[in-house]
Amino acid sequence: MRKAELEQYRQALLELRARLTGDVSQLADEALRAKEASANQSNMPMHMADVGSENFEQEFTLTLLQKEEDMLGEIDRALGRIAAGTFGLCEECNSDVMRERLKMLPYTRYCVDCARKLEKQA
Repeated sequence: MRKAELEQYRQALLELRARLTGDVSQLADEALRAKEASANQSNMPMHMADVGSENFEQEFTLTLLQKEEDMLGEIDRALGRIAAGTFGLCEECNSDVMRERLKMLPYTRYCVDCARKLEKQA
C-alpha cells in the first residue's frame, strides 16, 4: 500500500477516534447523571415501571459505552498496524483486505472470508 493511501486511512482513523472519544465522554456523563439522579430520588416512592425503565436506559447506555470503548481499542490497534507496516493485511490468513472493506471499516483486522468464519465460530 502506498504512503499516501496509508496516510488517508490514518487520518480517517484519527477522525473516527476523535468523534468516538467525544461520544464516549458524553455517554459516560449520561450514565453518571442517571446514577446520581436515581440516588437523589431514593427517598421518593417510585413506580416499578419507572424503575425498570431507568434500569433499562442505564444498561443500554453502559452497553453503548462498552461498544464504543471497544471500537476505540480497535482504532488504536489499526493505527499501530499502520506504524508497523501491517495495515491492510488479514490477521488470520495474511492476505490483503479489500480496499472497499477498509474504506467502510478502516479498523478491521480481517478479510471478509475470515471475518465470516470467525463470526460463525463465535
